Amino acid sequence: MTIAEIQQEILRMKKEQDICILAHAYQGQEILEVADYMGDSYGLSVQASKSDCSGVIMCGVRFMAETCKVLSPDKRVWLANPAAGCPMAEQLDLESLRRLKEQYPDYAVVAYINTTSELKTECDVCVTSSSAVEICKKLDNDKILFIPDPNLGRYVADKIPEKTFAFYKGGCPRHIVVSAKDVEKARAAHPDALFLVHPECRQEVVEQADYVGSTTGIMNFAKKSEHKEFIIGTENSIVEHLQFACPDKKFYPVTVQLTCMNMKVTTLMDIYNCLKGRGGEEIFLPQSVMEGAGRCIHKMVELGG
Repeated sequence: MTIAEIQQEILRMKKEQDICILAHAYQGQEILEVADYMGDSYGLSVQASKSDCSGVIMCGVRFMAETCKVLSPDKRVWLANPAAGCPMAEQLDLESLRRLKEQYPDYAVVAYINTTSELKTECDVCVTSSSAVEICKKLDNDKILFIPDPNLGRYVADKIPEKTFAFYKGGCPRHIVVSAKDVEKARAAHPDALFLVHPECRQEVVEQADYVGSTTGIMNFAKKSEHKEFIIGTENSIVEHLQFACPDKKFYPVTVQLTCMNMKVTTLMDIYNCLKGRGGEEIFLPQSVMEGAGRCIHKMVELGG
């Protein structure tokens, strides 16, 4: 079968089975073309919860499928490729978090959305990269333990100097590879380009940005900007998607190393096989986890996330 033939079969089967397909922005273009919604992890879960469909296939990583299930408990949710995990989400387990909380007993625990549902049960609130600053500002507690990404945490802390922050020594192994030298090289090669960066990058990189924001924020900024050239400081799929969306503009990766292989394990055939009933993994979570993670997520919504 050709890519086009597989795509047509997927479109036919998802309609017949009343299933919507969610594609994280780091997926390939061929997957985005069969998706009902494309975006950031939390935004996708919200879209699914508002959908009338009875089932959801998540083309992303495991914590995203879990978040989707928490927000859509009455829907069947599948992870297209069961091997698709997020190294950052898996860096910290419950026991490690409990020990960390003992070190910082008076701190509110703020979890990045990129954490497992189980971990969220031990946290006060979760945040996205676009909502983290505002939510941390609104918390009554002036002491915040931010997990698991210290790069995003320090970006938030710099915006709220009146609060005290503590961090876990984790982070995204993809974004952390970007160095100030990479930025220097990219700017030298493309002197007229604006540099757009995700706050999961290191501080030395974020400080050089013309714009800092979430994946969706970066894409929206580039699309709306009158500027014609951009260096992209997040996963390299975004370069490709923006090239398709804005053929009159030029987009360059800050480094070829910024590629998430965990996202790339999901293929078009994974979606096809999932719809055929011979692939994917249906997500089931204990009721205690559904309730605990739900409380953490709903607190974010309550605070404006």
